[in-house]
Amino acid sequence: MLLRTTDKVAVRFNNHASAAMPYSELPKYPAQTKIIATLGPATNSEQALRKLIQAGVSVFRLNFSHGTFEEHAVQLERVRQLSSEMDRIVAVLGDLQGPKIRVGRVPDGGIEIKAGQEIIFRRDVDIAQAGDPAVFPCTYEKLVDEVVLGNRVLINDGAIRALAIESGPHELRCNVTVGGLVTTGKGINLPDSDISAPAITKKDWECVDWAAKAGLDFLGLSFVRHGDEIRSLKKHLYELNEQLSNNGAFGNTPTPVIAKIEKPQALANIESIIAEADGIMVARGDLGVEMDLALVPVIQKRLVTTAQEHSKPCIVATQMLESMIENASPTRAEAGDVANAIFEGADAVMLSGETAVGKHGPLAVSMMQRIAHATEDAMRTEPPRATPAKRTFEMRHRTAALAHGAWRIASDLDAKLVVVWSESGGTARYLSRIGLRIPIYAYSSNPVTVRRMALFFGVIPVHCTKLPLHRSEFARMVDERLLQREEAQTNDMIILIGGKPFGKSGVVNTLAVRRIGEAGREV
Repeated sequence: MLLRTTDKVAVRFNNHASAAMPYSELPKYPAQTKIIATLGPATNSEQALRKLIQAGVSVFRLNFSHGTFEEHAVQLERVRQLSSEMDRIVAVLGDLQGPKIRVGRVPDGGIEIKAGQEIIFRRDVDIAQAGDPAVFPCTYEKLVDEVVLGNRVLINDGAIRALAIESGPHELRCNVTVGGLVTTGKGINLPDSDISAPAITKKDWECVDWAAKAGLDFLGLSFVRHGDEIRSLKKHLYELNEQLSNNGAFGNTPTPVIAKIEKPQALANIESIIAEADGIMVARGDLGVEMDLALVPVIQKRLVTTAQEHSKPCIVATQMLESMIENASPTRAEAGDVANAIFEGADAVMLSGETAVGKHGPLAVSMMQRIAHATEDAMRTEPPRATPAKRTFEMRHRTAALAHGAWRIASDLDAKLVVVWSESGGTARYLSRIGLRIPIYAYSSNPVTVRRMALFFGVIPVHCTKLPLHRSEFARMVDERLLQREEAQTNDMIILIGGKPFGKSGVVNTLAVRRIGEAGREV
């Protein structure tokens, strides 16, 4: 017998009291909040990937900062095969490196610099030189031109800090305020400087082409500063998609772009960025270096809210369960961090090193699932509240209004779930942003759409190869699946949303209220 949502609250909180629950003992149904897991050396086997999918991963992240295209192709193929074999919809996101500025070559052992010391970045040196001042090369040649007096220069994620005090034709002189050991390849952040380096490097363009041809489901663009950068990438993806379609190769709709928000300039231009992007990621690693760390939680909340206003998915990332790279359980603060992101309205929470190189990847995913379940159950005890997207509401968007109506009816009738035929994923996205606390089953005949819907909060994607001819046939298909999988009971109230003909985008215009088992009647 299935438990009602209200009955599950106490049961789950009792279950979650145990110190460690193996991934195989997780609740049968995944949390509404989606989990993204980063692929890496620790996931380089079919068994490791299987455990992560069983634990509740909805999206895997390929980090293009590491590995070769051949290695990525092997991981991608494993994910696709396991997804099919396990009957689980799993998407793959490719994360572009972007214009990361780094310290050039440094002698073995590094160079120790101290507070009060001066250092020089010079463009005509091949290897760093110790001394006072110490001299360092940099991978970005224009650093000496674009960093002005008083600008901060941060090394190794801000662990080493300096201020620019003098610039010349070939060098930039800085005063060290916080010292440390500088080694080859350490990252450099320039939060106060207007850097002209393009958001998409030559290597990134190669990754974009590979990702589109390989059929990745999302692309993450790093270090976004302006909406124009998103528009440029999407234009290229559109043209590439047209070529692939014409050549008979993989081609569908262009790959959606997730804008990674990690620079002050992105915050200043967030409205133009989110208008162009298909979603955003709160990339708290570099954001916490570029901005005052005390402001990061405030910025996160603002970004999640902005994404909601535009009806775009939002991912919260970086150091969510960082201690689980080594330890079998997270800190209390980390558990609270994940829960807070969910309370704020994030669609997805992301694991990086925890799964890429960590010792307890499946356990980290199952812990995130447990936190999500507990948080969502607590949210269901609060009075229901619709969260219509402000921008689409102002535009009188038809599909957004239909989603709002579905929320109202589901709330009034205590519906157990919503079912929608969403061929291109648009209606499912609006439903996921409206504040429903019940499952949203989103059907599509398009396998690409189905995978992309795996990112949406509360959405359970369903790939349906047989197109129903009318709504009553769709209703019978829904009944058969839900009852066979014990995901609903006879007489459960559901909301059915669709349009005709099935399989065509942009025709959703009908909402019906029905009970499971009434499939013999026209709806």
